[in-house]
Amino acid sequence: MTLANSSAPLIAFEGIDGSGKGTQAARLHKTFSEHGIRSELFSFPRYQSTFFGGRIGEFLDGKFGDLDELDPFLISLLYAGDRFESRERLLQARAENEAVVLDRYVPSNLAHQSAKKSGDTRSRLQEWIQQVEYGIFTLPQPDLVVLLDVPVEISQELIQRKQKRSYTDLTTDLQESNMSYLEQVRAIYLEFAECSDDWVVVPIVQHGQLRSIEEIGTEIWDLIRCRLPFPQLHPATR
Repeated sequence: MTLANSSAPLIAFEGIDGSGKGTQAARLHKTFSEHGIRSELFSFPRYQSTFFGGRIGEFLDGKFGDLDELDPFLISLLYAGDRFESRERLLQARAENEAVVLDRYVPSNLAHQSAKKSGDTRSRLQEWIQQVEYGIFTLPQPDLVVLLDVPVEISQELIQRKQKRSYTDLTTDLQESNMSYLEQVRAIYLEFAECSDDWVVVPIVQHGQLRSIEEIGTEIWDLIRCRLPFPQLHPATR
């Protein structure tokens, strides 16, 4: 992959709840450091750091109503607003580092909100969200999206292992508890990956078995080394 400008590449981790995005994003950030590559890690939503992030926490805690009661476009504006509040810091990180790692980004908004619609309505909603995030808010597009793909039934088991979240006392939040909804989100993620050369799919389960964090991380690192032009990782120096 050749980057269009000199800014640090944005590497976004995506996947349904329980797929290990936060774990693998933090692992990649650490691996970059071990190889002398300056990087910064962002996790969206930024529940404790932005006004909109706080409102997203309230939404996920069920304070605005049930999932099927809320208009997905209006909810998408909360997530877009969280990133808009973070935009200057994100641009600064791109200027000061050699890579920026994102635990969730715009594709999360696209997949999660459009999963609540179908057909032309779904396509139109995706266009609206992209117009808000990339067009009006001028957020930079990711250079590489790593989709951690996991079956929903496995994701539910992994969600139960999560530590307590800052925004809810519930074991599962509003979205995590709805399996049919997560099935739709997963399907949309896989459609995005199939249609873009800038997406890679990393399975979390192989041959019916959950893969180890280390094995998944090694596969991701190999993909990064092959796809992104870091001089430190040139094949001649490996």
